[in-house]
Amino acid sequence: MSSQPRPTDAELSVLRVLWSRGPSTVREVYEVLCQERDLGYTTVLKALQVMLQKGLVERDESERSHVFSAAVQEAETQTHLLEDLVEKAFGGSALRLLTHALNAKKPSRKELDELQKLLDQKRSGK
Repeated sequence: MSSQPRPTDAELSVLRVLWSRGPSTVREVYEVLCQERDLGYTTVLKALQVMLQKGLVERDESERSHVFSAAVQEAETQTHLLEDLVEKAFGGSALRLLTHALNAKKPSRKELDELQKLLDQKRSGK
């Protein structure tokens, strides 16, 4: 596992905006997040400043309004968070995680087909 810092829930919300929108100003991130919940502009600004210090985002200062972008990849972040979850909540067992996930929400036929393909690939060593 890398030494990538683990984002908090609030930081993950900001990262999701940056991953979907790409590089964005504080105002643009704020406008997306305030649709989900009530928060202030300065809260988003402070979160981005903290995330910059943690290495989760990068800042382009070449324009009047600073533009932030994710410094971490979405898939890599998801993998690290999932590894933590599997260890902490499921005793390191991927089977227990999948069993709980499949029982918690009924998967669609398409999801089951994709899961079967993934299992077949894992069995064949791909």
